Amino acid sequence: MGSKIGEILEPKEISLDVLSGKIVAVDASITLYQFLSTIRQPDGTPLKDSSGRTTSHLSGLIYRTATLMEKGIKFVFVFDGKPTELKAKELKNRSERRAQAMRKWEEARVLFPEEAFKYAQASSKVDKPIVEGAKTLLAYLGIPCLQAPSEGEAQAAYMAQKGDVEFVSSQDYDSLLFGAPAMIRNLTAPRKKTKLEVIELKRLEEKHEITREQLVDIAILVGSDFNPGIKGIGVKTALKLIKKHHDIEKLMAQSDIGKKKGIEDYALVRDIFLHPDVNRSYELKWANPDEGKVKEFLCEEHDFSEERVSKALEKLSRSKHDVPQQKIGQWL
Repeated sequence: MGSKIGEILEPKEISLDVLSGKIVAVDASITLYQFLSTIRQPDGTPLKDSSGRTTSHLSGLIYRTATLMEKGIKFVFVFDGKPTELKAKELKNRSERRAQAMRKWEEARVLFPEEAFKYAQASSKVDKPIVEGAKTLLAYLGIPCLQAPSEGEAQAAYMAQKGDVEFVSSQDYDSLLFGAPAMIRNLTAPRKKTKLEVIELKRLEEKHEITREQLVDIAILVGSDFNPGIKGIGVKTALKLIKKHHDIEKLMAQSDIGKKKGIEDYALVRDIFLHPDVNRSYELKWANPDEGKVKEFLCEEHDFSEERVSKALEKLSRSKHDVPQQKIGQWL
């Protein structure tokens, strides 16, 4: 879900060619969820192998990733670690929403088939077998995976701050709150339905004349994965309040905001965004795909078409060729 700050952002549309030669840290959990949600049968049933195991995420990883890497993009997949205690309530709410969506999906498949796909998407879940299968395939593809101690977006943002990657790819905006200099949305989404967007933190700060710390306070006021926010306060109102009062402490001292529910743990939430738990001693290594293991894993274990997998591997082989790098000023 992430923080509800989208209305004050101004994403810039870019083409895939701009990303040639760039290293992108992918928020693995959100990307896998995206694959599980969109790669389904017309009635909403996920792709499965002959043993009944879901393979939608594996399909997304091999085919969409290969297409993107053929453009010269290098990937690092960053996986979530242990969630913070403040996120437990949000995770519980998500679980309840998935269960409700699953019930509606089962009903819609019989009574309202035109609505079945929508409910099926909302029932998607990234569980342990999904993550383990994804890590196995990525290892065979030679794409590095990094296990974050806590939030994957925080780890990806830290890597971007260090300059080890140039972008963070995610669907929500938390990577900006964690300090990523630039993030990309819709990178792994179907190209026909979505536009590739980039958002730069520095430009956002300059446009609204705010600091990253103030952006975090804005996110806390409207709600995040770690707190519900104050009911009735949208992001534009939150922006005005923080620009006027500078931070939540002064806002509470100069108004009755402190009496309202939703930001009781604001100091803890702020600390999660500004001082996240990250792995500072990681190592990134890319390798050539192990074609034999990829085919064994996908074709023999999960019933993928060997012809399609071979074509995807050919794309990956072409991705190893040098591609011209573009300066950041050419697209910002």
